[in-house]
Amino acid sequence: MITAYSVRAGALVPHRLGPDEALPPDAVWLDLFKPGEGEDRIVEAALGISVPTREEMVEIEPSSRLRVENGARYMTASVICNSEGELPALAEVTFILAGGRLATVRYDEPKPFKVVVATLDRTCPDGMKGDRLLLVMLDTIIDRAADIIERLSQEIDAVSHQVFERESARAGDSQRFRVILKQLGRRGDLASKARESLVSIGRLVTFLATEGEAQRFDKEQRALLKSMQRDVASLSDHLTYLGGKITFLLDATLGMVGIEQNNIIKIFAVLSVVLMPPTLIASVYGMNFQHMPELDERWGYPLALGAMALAAVLPYLFFKWKKWL
Repeated sequence: MITAYSVRAGALVPHRLGPDEALPPDAVWLDLFKPGEGEDRIVEAALGISVPTREEMVEIEPSSRLRVENGARYMTASVICNSEGELPALAEVTFILAGGRLATVRYDEPKPFKVVVATLDRTCPDGMKGDRLLLVMLDTIIDRAADIIERLSQEIDAVSHQVFERESARAGDSQRFRVILKQLGRRGDLASKARESLVSIGRLVTFLATEGEAQRFDKEQRALLKSMQRDVASLSDHLTYLGGKITFLLDATLGMVGIEQNNIIKIFAVLSVVLMPPTLIASVYGMNFQHMPELDERWGYPLALGAMALAAVLPYLFFKWKKWL
């Protein structure tokens, strides 16, 4: 699917192209979403570029993601998708600047694209070109990443309170710790994807900054590129802090699980020690010797029961006095 965007009457107007329809001459942005073979050829013929395939977009070599071919600049970045869902993912998006136009190739729907379209649909400068539109997109992607990291930080703080809540041990702690481990795992996965996305965006911004003179960016655009570089560096540092906090919470949670398991084992050990003396007494009087004086006593049976009860209570009181329970 190809959507051509043109600037008309101070707004970015979309136009979805039909199978045999030509590109509008005033289009500044061509958005290729899951393009087919025929759609690739339309854009290639109009802009004189080569549209990368999905296999080429996922390559990790910097030379494949950031390159210049025949005057066109190819830049591929990873953008976070479905960050609020259970399975966040990274979507590869290729930006192509050629002839003052911007072409984007994507197979997912990152939220920043919808934000850019909704924003420029209301107000869009008449002199909007492909390079300026690219900077707006990158700035929106970075802002979106900052929102995700801010929400992630709040969620990690909430999990931290669950790990270190001031409540006495109770039944169901194992299930609670299991839930906490899953929550930390999901937050860690999102943090790693956000870091990977920021790394790719940072490389792309640096590539644009070094190509600034060739692109003839004006002073305001170069300042925006420097601002985005600082934002990416700051967000990456904050993600490093969050990654360390997640690791600490994972270690703390596993430590809590170990303490709970030790408490369970301690209960079995205490029960064994408490029941050992009564068992010894019962074993003695369960012998089948003919001459056992206590067997003829009228109060022998109650005394044996009392001795077993006393032998069980004394170790228990000793453990409580030592604060081992």
